[in-house]
Amino acid sequence: MFRLLNNRKVYIRFSVIDLVRPMEVKDKIQAEKIRKMRAFAIISKGDMPQKKDTDVFVMPSQSDAQKTYTVHKEHGEWHCTCPDHKETGLLCKHIQAVTMWLTFEENQDDDVLTLKAEIDHPQCPECGSYEVIKKGYRKTKSGKRQKYRCKNCEHYFVPEPIKHRKANTKIIALCIDLYYKGLSLRKIADTLEQFYDLSIHHDTVRVWIDTFMDKITEYVNRYNPDLGAEWNIDEQKVKSDGEWVYAWNVMDKKTRFLVANTITEQRSILETRKVMRKATGQTETRPDRVVTDGMTAYPAAVKDMFPTAEHIHNAGIRDAVNNNTLERYHGTFRERDKVMRGLKSNDTAENMVDHYRTYYNFIRGHTSLNGQTPAEQAGINLTDGKNRWMGLLEKSLSLGKTTGGIHASNL
Repeated sequence: MFRLLNNRKVYIRFSVIDLVRPMEVKDKIQAEKIRKMRAFAIISKGDMPQKKDTDVFVMPSQSDAQKTYTVHKEHGEWHCTCPDHKETGLLCKHIQAVTMWLTFEENQDDDVLTLKAEIDHPQCPECGSYEVIKKGYRKTKSGKRQKYRCKNCEHYFVPEPIKHRKANTKIIALCIDLYYKGLSLRKIADTLEQFYDLSIHHDTVRVWIDTFMDKITEYVNRYNPDLGAEWNIDEQKVKSDGEWVYAWNVMDKKTRFLVANTITEQRSILETRKVMRKATGQTETRPDRVVTDGMTAYPAAVKDMFPTAEHIHNAGIRDAVNNNTLERYHGTFRERDKVMRGLKSNDTAENMVDHYRTYYNFIRGHTSLNGQTPAEQAGINLTDGKNRWMGLLEKSLSLGKTTGGIHASNL
């Protein structure tokens, strides 16, 4: 894309490289990042600053064509008369648009200007600055990694949150993705060796998946989805240590969000209550209607756990109110389950269904939801780009453990 700057055609190239975020990201830095992206939009559409004096500029308002804001520099710091800067003290979009303009002015003899914004730079984990430069390489188990030096605090760092592994974040995210799409551990290890020249034992792949899925699941479980009024509850058999056990699932009809699941050896009222109790702990929402099949334990368990809800018992596949959406989930889970040919123990099975719920809710787009995930339908959008695994993995590593839930309406 190009814009006319000082009557010259200057090309502006935005390049985005795949670097991970640091482990600690300050709220202020994140807020200013959003404002910088808005500043890109201002400059791109041609709303340039008008220079009134040394370090004094006038910027047009983006919401009211009759308004302008004054951006000026005082004691080495930029200030703006807009409400956003006055109330928050952050570098607003007008200030950042001016600094971009000055960058253009300083480089007006170049044929091509490349804006290296924070999306193109790693951020210093010590001071949060994006003023960093490349400074050699660091040898790791997975090969050489680019090393950076912060010009602000002189801190040296490698922008990779996963340490002491023979793979980086992208490769581990790839392993997780391939696994939940049905590949066996051995086939994933073979893929890494063929395409990345990375020789990994298949059990190492399993450790990666278990370790980082624990972190991702812990992270996404902090969020309370906005669900509909009708829930479906059903169970399916899976093999555990050579024996059949029951995998219970609770799904919201409206969003296809899998609210909860668990593993039991029996199907008594006690086991039936277990998955319902787990569902009430996963969200603040309570259903007005619960739909189940004809199992005899359901009426008493539903009455006990959801006393005000209407219970549709013995729903068939051809009934107007049915369990078909949950049955389709069972088929999706079976595609992954049949590759494993059984799980080693009930704990392994519980871990598997819990992690698969994370994949189903937050990663897998649904045709019936116009390509969105159930989490997005439920008001939870935790990733910015197309690579949902990378987004969740980086955020789970960056933010760590947090107490309390976060409601989707507060996102």
